[in-house]
Amino acid sequence: MTTITTTAPDLLAAIVAGTRRSVSVRRERLSEAALERRAADRQPNSDGFARALRQSESPRVIAECKRRSPSRGILRTDYRPADHARAYADGGAAALSILTEPTFFDGTLEHLMAVRAVVDLPLLRKDFIVSRYQILEAVTAGADAILLIVAALTDVELGELLTEARVANLAVLVEVHDEVELQRALDKGAAIVGVNSRNLRTLEVDREIHLTLAAKLPRGVVGVAESGLRTKADLDRLESAGYSAFLVGERLIAESDPGLALRRLRGTT
Repeated sequence: MTTITTTAPDLLAAIVAGTRRSVSVRRERLSEAALERRAADRQPNSDGFARALRQSESPRVIAECKRRSPSRGILRTDYRPADHARAYADGGAAALSILTEPTFFDGTLEHLMAVRAVVDLPLLRKDFIVSRYQILEAVTAGADAILLIVAALTDVELGELLTEARVANLAVLVEVHDEVELQRALDKGAAIVGVNSRNLRTLEVDREIHLTLAAKLPRGVVGVAESGLRTKADLDRLESAGYSAFLVGERLIAESDPGLALRRLRGTT
């Protein structure tokens, strides 16, 4: 008898491979040296992003603009990131996260630029950053911070990209999913750590990982809870556990009025 085994597709690996190809194409159209000259005209506000996650009015929410997700498909058919960003700003967001990954999230750098044009809040470029080229893109488009996903990078890549981001004056949200990844992030000097309860390889959610890793975040490191956050009680519970801020996307953007949804989540209606 022949035993047939199947392996679940690794979504993260697929996204990262696609991202590397996409960056190569963009680099052929606009050289890294030319992009660097464009980036020199802007100074990101990395300190403002970090302060927003520590000092703005609690609960501190990084509200996310995204049109689609691999787990739920299309979230908004009438996706207008600039309008949603204004609504989030009015709703008390501490900062904004803008999806720029095109294949799986329908994002573009133009979305980030459109948001930068209408709000003063600190902006996070939410993407699968694997190269210095993307860091320069983030600066040029108006970001103040980028996301680095530990699971998508080697230790060498993680260290190099953290250094490049600091040189560019970008804050970095370093995302982890388990204790091993957390230690890798801390070993490289991550100052802002996002704990994502959603496994990016399988899309499964582990609702206990937030509490498991909260106790292992060193004093001085800003903890951000990501994914699976539905209610004000969720935020209160995790704030008590030590998290300083919360990144929330699908819960808000899928509502008819994302700004009102944010106020309700924060308990300010």
